[in-house]
Amino acid sequence: MKFDSLTYPFASRRSVVYAEKGMVATAQPLAAQAGLRILMQGGNAVDAAIATAACLTVVEPTANGIGGDAFAIISVNGKLHGLNASGYAPNGISREEVRARGFEKMPHLGVLPITVPGAPAGWVEMSRRFGRLSLEEVLQPAIDYAQNGYPLSPGVAHDWSRAAKSYGASSDKAVASWGETFARGGFQAKPGERAYLPDHAATLLSIAKTAGESFYRGELAEKMAAFVQAHGGFLTRDDLATYAPEWVDPIGATYRGHTVWEIPPNGQGIIAQMALRILDSFLFAEFGSAHTVHVQLEAMKMAFSEGLREISDPRAMRVSIESLLSDAFAQSRAARIREYAQDPDPVTPHPGGTVYLATADGDGQMVSMIQSNYMGFGSGVVVPGTGISMQNRGHTFSLDESHVNRLEPGKKTYHTIIPGFLTKGDTPIGPFGVMGGFMQPQGHVQVIMNTLDFHMNPQAALDAPRWQWTAGKSVDVEHTMPAHVIEDLLRRGHDVRVQLAGRNFGRGQIIWRDEHGVFCGGTEARADGQIAAW
Repeated sequence: MKFDSLTYPFASRRSVVYAEKGMVATAQPLAAQAGLRILMQGGNAVDAAIATAACLTVVEPTANGIGGDAFAIISVNGKLHGLNASGYAPNGISREEVRARGFEKMPHLGVLPITVPGAPAGWVEMSRRFGRLSLEEVLQPAIDYAQNGYPLSPGVAHDWSRAAKSYGASSDKAVASWGETFARGGFQAKPGERAYLPDHAATLLSIAKTAGESFYRGELAEKMAAFVQAHGGFLTRDDLATYAPEWVDPIGATYRGHTVWEIPPNGQGIIAQMALRILDSFLFAEFGSAHTVHVQLEAMKMAFSEGLREISDPRAMRVSIESLLSDAFAQSRAARIREYAQDPDPVTPHPGGTVYLATADGDGQMVSMIQSNYMGFGSGVVVPGTGISMQNRGHTFSLDESHVNRLEPGKKTYHTIIPGFLTKGDTPIGPFGVMGGFMQPQGHVQVIMNTLDFHMNPQAALDAPRWQWTAGKSVDVEHTMPAHVIEDLLRRGHDVRVQLAGRNFGRGQIIWRDEHGVFCGGTEARADGQIAAW
C-alpha cells in the first residue's frame, strides 16, 4: 500500500513507525512492550496478542478485565480466522424477573447485567490453535506487572479516579466489592502512582497453569458464581462450565477495490461495513470538507438505524448478513441521501470502555484483537480475592419482547467491540481498530476512508479530526475541525457540538504490511498508546 506524500490539512501528532521483524500497537506502552517481549522470545503474533491482551487487563483495568469478552481476527498464511469470545446471558435469567425487581430497562451496575466472561477462554483457544509458546510464558508479563506493580499512565489514572467516584456513590452492596480491590488502602489513582494487583496476578497464574480450567470449571468459577448469587444474580457454575468461544468466518465488504473484514453478529462491525457500502457509491475529492462529512454522517445514521434494530445473537436475527451487505441495500440507502441532514429512525448509541491491540510478526502473521468489560470497569462487581471485574455486557439487552435483541436465557447480546482487518484480493494488508462503544464503527469508517480515499499513512489516518454521530441530527466534532466546515454543516441542518479532541472520539491502532513485508504502524494520540517495533 502506498501513501500520498502531500501535506495533510491538519497537524499529525506523531510519526508513523516502520519495522520488519515484528510490531505491537496498543493504547498502553507497558502492554505494547509486553507483546514485543514475547515476539523477541520466539513467540508469534498470536502469542504477542495474548500477552498484550492479558497485560491490558492489568495496566488498563479501567476499560477491560479478566471478567470481560474478546473478539479477534487472525491472519495466518493469508487466511483469516475469526474468534468470537463473547459470553451469553445466564440460563436462569428472564425479562420477567428483571422487571419484577423494578427495572424498566437493563441496569448497568450490579449483578443483573453480568454475562459469562469469554476473554480467558479466548486466550486459551488462540494459544491452543495458533500459539508457539506456552500459555504460562505468554501470560508472565501480565503476572509480573500485577504482582510487582506498575505506574499509572495519565489516561488510566483519569478514568480510574472517575470510576472511584461513580462506584463509590452506588448503594448496591455488590458494587462495594470494587473498592476492596481497586481502592484498597485508600489508593488514589494519580499519574505515575504505582498500582499493585496481587489478586489479579494469582488469578492470571491460575488461568495459565490450568489452561483456563480453574476459571470455568474450578475454584475461580465457584467463587464467581457464589458471589454473584449471594447478591441476587443469576450466573451459575453450569453457565461457566458449558461456555466455549466460537471460531467464525469473518465477513467481508468491498470498498474502493479492497475488502474490509469484521466479525459477524452479534458484533456491530457490520454497521461499519453497511456504511462503507453506501459510501462506495460516492466520490470524495477532499478530506474533511462539509460535503464529505455530511455524506459520511448520513450513511452512518442509516447503517446504525438498521444495525441497532436488527443485530443480536445470530440465532435470533430476522434478516441475513447477506441482505444487509447487498448491493440493493447499499444503493437504496445511498439514493436517500440529500443535501440536508435527515432524522434517522429513533436510535441512541451509548458510550463504552474497550481496549484494542494489533500485532504482527516477521512471518507475516497478524492479529486484530479487541477486549472489553463494556462500561469502564464493567458492572462494578469484583469477585473478592480474585481481581475479576465482571463485565456489564448484558446492559445492551432490551426488555421489550418485540425487540430482536431482547433478553433471553443463554443468549448473546448486541456487542459493541469490533476488530477490523483490511485485504486487497487475497493479500492481507493488516489489522485496524478504534475503541469506544458505539464510536467504534464510526471510527472504522473514518480511518478506512482516510486510508483508501485520502491516501493517509496509518498515523495520519488516526490523527485526522473526527466526528461522532450521537442521536437524531446531533453530531460531535473535534475542535480541530475548521470553522467554515462546521458552519456549512449547521446550514445543512446538523446539530453540531464542538468538543475538545480526546478519548470520546475513540482510540485506534493500525498496522499495514506492504508488498515487501515491511510493517507500517500508527497509534492513537488521543490515548497513552505506543508502537513497539522490532
